[in-house]
Amino acid sequence: QVQLVESGGGLVQAGGSLRLSCAASGNILRINIMGWYRQAPGKQRELVAAITSGGSTNYADSVKERFTISRDNTENTVYLQMNSLKPEDTAVYYCTAIGRVGDGPYNGWGQGTQVTVSS
Repeated sequence: QVQLVESGGGLVQAGGSLRLSCAASGNILRINIMGWYRQAPGKQRELVAAITSGGSTNYADSVKERFTISRDNTENTVYLQMNSLKPEDTAVYYCTAIGRVGDGPYNGWGQGTQVTVSS
């Protein structure tokens, strides 16, 4: 059993910053990719940023230069530093991880954390 536990969401004014964290725990052999998706009301879930175990990153165009993803491989934790937040960044942010656990391949999601940016 693997759990992804997110923290760090909240309410912030436009132009402010938040830092999300997601820690994976359980019978983990390795996590190849960790990332963040978000889903705003009435919209599809979209990729925000992802990072491989080697440190390669990928960002949605809408968050480039504002958001930074990082990870601690020893702690199986991924972070999302969000700066210069905009009201359109308001969404539920979900952590995801892809890798291998004791029973085989793993592809899981966290429970989500709300980020609200006021104008």
